[in-house]
Amino acid sequence: MLKKSKLLILALAFTMLLTACGGGSKPANQNAEKGNGDTAVSEFEPGKVDGVLDLNIASEPETIDPQLNTSVDGAIIESHLFESLIRWDDDGQGNAVLKPGIAESWDVSDDGLTWTFHLRDAKWSDGKPVTAGDFVYTWNRLVSPDTGADYEYMLDMVKGYDSEDKKLDISAPDDKTFVVNLRVKCPYFEEICAFPAVMPVREDVVAKETWTTSADTLVSNGPYKLEKWDHNSQLILTKNEEYYDAGSVTAEKLNFHLQDDQNAIYASYRSGDLDFINSVPQEEIQKLLETKELKVLPQVGTYFVCFNTEKPPFDDARVRKAFSLVIDRDFIVKQVTGKGEQPATGYVPAGVYDADGAEGKDFRTTGGDYYSVKPEDYDKNVEEAKKLMEEAGYPNGEGFPQIEYLYNTMESHKAIAEALQNMWQEKLGVQVTLQNQDWNVFLTERKQGNFNIARHGWIADYNDPMSFIDMWMTGGGNNDAQYKNSKFDELVKAAKATSDQKERMENMHKAEDILIGEDSVVAPLYFYTNSYMAKPNIKGIYYTPLGYFFFKSATGF
Repeated sequence: MLKKSKLLILALAFTMLLTACGGGSKPANQNAEKGNGDTAVSEFEPGKVDGVLDLNIASEPETIDPQLNTSVDGAIIESHLFESLIRWDDDGQGNAVLKPGIAESWDVSDDGLTWTFHLRDAKWSDGKPVTAGDFVYTWNRLVSPDTGADYEYMLDMVKGYDSEDKKLDISAPDDKTFVVNLRVKCPYFEEICAFPAVMPVREDVVAKETWTTSADTLVSNGPYKLEKWDHNSQLILTKNEEYYDAGSVTAEKLNFHLQDDQNAIYASYRSGDLDFINSVPQEEIQKLLETKELKVLPQVGTYFVCFNTEKPPFDDARVRKAFSLVIDRDFIVKQVTGKGEQPATGYVPAGVYDADGAEGKDFRTTGGDYYSVKPEDYDKNVEEAKKLMEEAGYPNGEGFPQIEYLYNTMESHKAIAEALQNMWQEKLGVQVTLQNQDWNVFLTERKQGNFNIARHGWIADYNDPMSFIDMWMTGGGNNDAQYKNSKFDELVKAAKATSDQKERMENMHKAEDILIGEDSVVAPLYFYTNSYMAKPNIKGIYYTPLGYFFFKSATGF
């Protein structure tokens, strides 16, 4: 007997409409936007009213292929070009919630293992129908070894994922019906169905090798289509009239300015050339917070540094832990970043659900602290670090090789890198050089393990600790630390194999104990916030603290 699935109105209590952009409804988290109640006084030029929303979220994306992208900025662009079975949308009351997307409804079997999605009449931007077969192709493409997708493990709850031929137990009985059989109940499966990596692509389109790089070859099924891409300059999206819900799309054209120079971005905003930015120079942050023009939002993620566990000297857990202990996290969030970030006391950030979901304590609170971030305890942390270095054979840094810290080019990352360099050199007596690289080069070098220590960060893909934990399994596509630990792997597999929430969480807490408490694979710095500036005439932008801004409902430009 099939039962109708109620859509998970995850209002994820942590999502909200960006009413500070000028919208009329209250945000779900009023404190994030309220400030002290004063009205912001702008010294900037007003936004242009020309029908084009000019925005900057990042530099040139590595790719906008939904199955291959791993960055938040790429996912934001993809979320405007493509639409999956389920979508994030504004509920009209200030919350970003999960709503039906290409699937207008779905049924779930009593045991929670069979999901049957009923597709609406939808078209690709070239007028061809979106079919259930497109989803069968897309999901199998994601997990295929031939694709080489970092996110292939995203569908490991589906039957067939572990089979030798990697063929998922999914089917399309007809063009409007997509059936998925799970091997175990998954509490976050609806969020998976909205995730960019499973957004549909069409097989005949993908057959063109460079299909995502040109407006002539990219075919999409979402609210927008690609009009123009001047690489490393701008990426322009225009309203997709074939989109089934085109009437709800108020922003006719989005112009993503591809730039990572924070000073240049800020200057363009000041002059009125940009309507929306989410990056400002470090030296401007405090002033902009005081004038209420820089808005700070919650974000479920962790900024951390990643050690290459395969190469000396960071193949020694004692060295990794020592480098982590001497990081003054309180100093970094108060004196370097300054946007309300919370010093990280563990890896999985605050706000991620534990066994009791939204009704109980979060995973971080239950898991506790792996080290103290209190200023009065910093000297004790340093003394412990020095003892670990001595045990590892490097008393006062003697005999320790010169190492390099790798980060992607951006002033905010540079400021953090310089603070870390000073802490490591002063407290451990080691020599650290800094190396910055353009974003796409940096991603490749880090993924290939060409580093000693590298900047890293992770935003939740869905609200469950598994989003942070399973990426470090041996051979994982996002395991840039080259980490291998069979005990850790077994705990993660055990968590994935059970539907019992308490048992799942216990295994993930144990896995984090190994990852951070024993092996110090990464050194968490702080739990993220997100920030943005938007011209006061702009209304209707909404956001989820999974890191995505949505612009299709924007007006006032």
